[in-house]
Amino acid sequence: MTALAGAVGAGSGAAQAAASSAGKGMQGAFDFDSTVDRVGSNCYKFCAQIAKFGGEYFDIGMGVADMDFHVAPAITKALKERASHENWGYLGNTDGLREAIVQWNKVRYDVDVDPDTVTMCSGVHNGLISTLNAVSRPGMKTIMNTPTYNGFYTDLRLSRTLVNDSEMYIDDDGKYQVDWDDFEARLTPDTGAFLLCNPQNPTGNVWTEDELLRFGELCLKNNVVVLADEIHCDFVMDGQKYTPFASLPDKDIVNNSLTYKSASKTFSIAGLKHAYFYSTNKTLLDRVRWMHRADLNTLGVFGTEAALRDGGDWFDALLPYIDANQQFVSDYVNERIPGVKVRKAEGTYLAWLDVSEPVKGLECAKHAEKEGLKTAEHYFEKWLVDNSGVQLNPGSNYGTGGAGHMRMNLGTSRANIERALGKIESAIKSA
Repeated sequence: MTALAGAVGAGSGAAQAAASSAGKGMQGAFDFDSTVDRVGSNCYKFCAQIAKFGGEYFDIGMGVADMDFHVAPAITKALKERASHENWGYLGNTDGLREAIVQWNKVRYDVDVDPDTVTMCSGVHNGLISTLNAVSRPGMKTIMNTPTYNGFYTDLRLSRTLVNDSEMYIDDDGKYQVDWDDFEARLTPDTGAFLLCNPQNPTGNVWTEDELLRFGELCLKNNVVVLADEIHCDFVMDGQKYTPFASLPDKDIVNNSLTYKSASKTFSIAGLKHAYFYSTNKTLLDRVRWMHRADLNTLGVFGTEAALRDGGDWFDALLPYIDANQQFVSDYVNERIPGVKVRKAEGTYLAWLDVSEPVKGLECAKHAEKEGLKTAEHYFEKWLVDNSGVQLNPGSNYGTGGAGHMRMNLGTSRANIERALGKIESAIKSA
């Protein structure tokens, strides 16, 4: 690691210039340089990591995908007003929320969602599991482009379907690309569903219309239903375009799909437990609804409706701040941290760090085996906490092709990101 540590000196212009933008988080009425101290709130991002690694070493949580900002004021206002009612009996209906969902999709993306097709759930996972149970028999396969969101593997286990990973490759520009030959070869008769992630977590791809049409054509040809998880769709960086699967021009392709969304990522309200899915294909949707139970909670309904109706200005201020975070991390990592590389994500507030060199240099695979850890990346996670205080998510969690990577959450202040990167830089240079 000594040669690795000496490979890069102090950063030059781009990273230093980006660093100077820290402290400029006032976006209109909202200050994103100000974050909530979450320690002691029983949150997974901080409190669970302290329990796992010990408070002596752990300092900054950059793993699980929620944000550290103060939520949109409209959400807090709605929850306070509902809590003042002081009665928590059964909820009557979700008509107002359904209307807000339809409006958000129309205004933001010009997608006409039939309100009668909007199906509520307590999380995207619930909807995916219900769908997999409806379109696949136990023992059938579900195809995914990997690396992909690690939670999907739990959905497959709970629906008793089998993993069918189609590993993407990295082109000369560092961008993940679909191996179309492999993808098509995996669309076998025992594959019932394609779990599409757009934008792709963790690689940051925002799929183009042409790519989505190609996915859709191949799946339609092979009788494989498309499950389009678009939970990160609002986080699309400048110069990129999100294309809803339901907006594709081929209606046969669209009718072979369901779309899954939530305000939980957009407004960082995952704890309120609300999501939804819909389809233009009534027969397919009815099959899924037969297997589905919503299990909503009142605060989730009221908070989500407030976010979608009155939180748009907050999100519009947040998005350029996240985009600047992505650029800052790209500049800093590539210029200053030896052996670590990253390509600015097209979408999501996540960064996918290539740490293959330090993982190899630190002999993480050997240490992982010795300490009984699952993979080299899990040892590197522990090593980072012990030596820098920063927790990142192991890339090996994200399926085939995730080895040699770590996922970093950028849904926090620029100052927190700069401090975390500085600690990682110091640890690697000192190794």
